[in-house]
Amino acid sequence: MEPTAPITQDVMTIPRKTDDGGKRNLVGLTRDQLREALISVGTPEKQAKMRTGQVWQWIYQWGVREFEVMTNLAKTYRALLAEHFVIEIPEVVSRLVSEDGTRKYLVRIAGGHEVEVVYIPEEDRGTLCVSSQVGCTLTCSFCHTGTQKLVRNLTAAEIVGQIMMARDDLDEWPEPGAPKDETRLLSNIVLMGMGEPLYNFDNVRDAMKIAMDPEGISLSRRRITLSTSGVVPEIARTAQEIGCLLAISFHATTDDVRDKLVPINKRWNIEELLGALAAYPKASNSERITFEYVMLDGVNDSDEDAHRLIDHIKRHNIPAKINLIPFNEWPGAPYKRSSNNRIRAFANIIYQAGYASPIRKTRGEDIMAACGQLKSATERARKSKRQIEAEAGLGQ
Repeated sequence: MEPTAPITQDVMTIPRKTDDGGKRNLVGLTRDQLREALISVGTPEKQAKMRTGQVWQWIYQWGVREFEVMTNLAKTYRALLAEHFVIEIPEVVSRLVSEDGTRKYLVRIAGGHEVEVVYIPEEDRGTLCVSSQVGCTLTCSFCHTGTQKLVRNLTAAEIVGQIMMARDDLDEWPEPGAPKDETRLLSNIVLMGMGEPLYNFDNVRDAMKIAMDPEGISLSRRRITLSTSGVVPEIARTAQEIGCLLAISFHATTDDVRDKLVPINKRWNIEELLGALAAYPKASNSERITFEYVMLDGVNDSDEDAHRLIDHIKRHNIPAKINLIPFNEWPGAPYKRSSNNRIRAFANIIYQAGYASPIRKTRGEDIMAACGQLKSATERARKSKRQIEAEAGLGQ
């Protein structure tokens, strides 16, 4: 039977602690949690809503990290806040910039763990690829991140903190009091970094609610895309509780192949996944579901695969576009990228059937920031190429 309860993993989300005398970090708290926190240190209940709004704006609209800068609060109240709270985001350990302008950040979170975050600038948008877990449990065989064991879920603070960190680096916080500028260097969020977002649902939801709040970072829900490998029972909740766009790591058209590429398919197979997508409440022609499909030479790139993919989508009447991803190789990878001619032929079959089939331009490959290549630098550094190849089953 398909479970009806929210899916969880046997992995803890460790609360964000600080080295600053155990003070509580305000980043990542929902509005209700922030209100309760302010009341707990003596804020009168009658003032709590107003104070919550003021502190929220300082943190998320202006990017302020020091209470003393919050000039519309009384000096004594600022001192009270500083006595009990901090405003902290993940620490940037390293920052690499690709020849194409892509930026890859290694950021350190509580416990000394590290995750990678990628910013991709384009002419009409700037997209931040955000991580939701340290490592990943899904072991998708074509993905470098999947070769790093899952350590823990990220907290809401650590997820929204990645967005704040990128805005710091892009120098994109407006001056307090300045009119809101709708032109954004960081305009889009994709939950496509390290980890499976739907295995960390509550923290991802709370972080995205903060990112969408109109009095703060103020990103439209249609500017946020969550990518899942197919945690079927959580898909409807994504529409109801987050409301963002949905992308599916599909990658195969038969269960036999998908079982190998995306092992979660053994739990929820292609038909179960398609059924959940067909029922996705937000799906429409204006908010299509993106099918992500990595092109692997001789594995999933035949004309028959293209026709089966179209058949799957048409049978279930899913508003869709298919994003074809040339495989980004990494040391020890067990697959090769499909040829450009094969990818174009595959794309053309999909296009002729009436579906958008963009071929994703590989970005940041020279700094291992491309799709499927993310894996924390410290984890990589501990292993030789031979060890990585052995783990991938290629060592001889």
